[in-house]
Amino acid sequence: MSQFDLPLDQLRAYRSVSEEPEDFDAFWTKTLDEARDHELGARFDPVATGLTTVEVYDVTFAGFGGHPVKGWFVLPAGTREPLPVIVEFLGYGGGRGLPHSHLLWASAGFAHFVMDTRGQGSGWATGDTPDPVGSAPAYPGFMTRGVEDPYAYYYRRLFTDAVRAVEAARSHPLVDAARTAVTGVSQGGGITLAVAGLVRGLVAVAPDVPFLCDFPRATTITDRQPYREIGSYLKTHRGRTEQVRRTLAYFDGVHFAARATAPALFSTGLEDLTCPPSTVFAAFNAYAHEEKGIEVYDFNDHEGGATFQQAAQLRWLPRKLRVGALGHG
Repeated sequence: MSQFDLPLDQLRAYRSVSEEPEDFDAFWTKTLDEARDHELGARFDPVATGLTTVEVYDVTFAGFGGHPVKGWFVLPAGTREPLPVIVEFLGYGGGRGLPHSHLLWASAGFAHFVMDTRGQGSGWATGDTPDPVGSAPAYPGFMTRGVEDPYAYYYRRLFTDAVRAVEAARSHPLVDAARTAVTGVSQGGGITLAVAGLVRGLVAVAPDVPFLCDFPRATTITDRQPYREIGSYLKTHRGRTEQVRRTLAYFDGVHFAARATAPALFSTGLEDLTCPPSTVFAAFNAYAHEEKGIEVYDFNDHEGGATFQQAAQLRWLPRKLRVGALGHG
């Protein structure tokens, strides 16, 4: 594989042509208001895992439509005072898996909330949250479920779950709600950007090789899944391209990035065919907060920096979470 996208100097200046819907803010305000008509009902049930350095809780909270969404909440063992919290969202096809898969952030001294992904969790890690909402005919996967109507689209439910996950994490008595960060890889990075645009009072945002950004370019520059699901759907449903693009515009990470209010650390791989670097830079260049950085891995595909990016986050996130909370309520 080789670098296939724009040269790095052009990437740093690239802007998406994705058109923001005029009612973008009204759409999301209505969506979240409807979700909050349901009691959050966050429940944290202790789990015996055999792990001695952390305490683990099986979480259930009400997401979109009041539907129960699962998660893991992991604390350093013996925590007695509120800690900063890192809320993590997961990559495409995966679920929350088992608790011992999520030790990094508690080991660094933080509370860690991992949101399960509704309807997924049958690819690379198991999940425990169904998606009880159906849709019109869709291409296998999640990218086209309800894709001709923004109110029916799968990611409306998932992004709403993510906002509610932050609210659930902040509700725990051992969380310092004023020091909340969000992070995720790939799909998790795209969800991270959505939350960055929808939730106020965050102190740090860390989208790693984010998916779900710059749909007009992403769906035409790469043949790799999951973006190819959109093309496969339109190959069969001829003549519906504009309607699908209109729906996707409500979920484009570029538009959420333009509303972000917290410092951010992105990453991208210049050989990434799954989330092409131009689509990542589209969100990065639109990101509204002046304090932002991006780690560029020049000969890496969708693995990006992998453990090297985690090391970069371990240097960056603690500074934001420990001293960046002043002025947030």
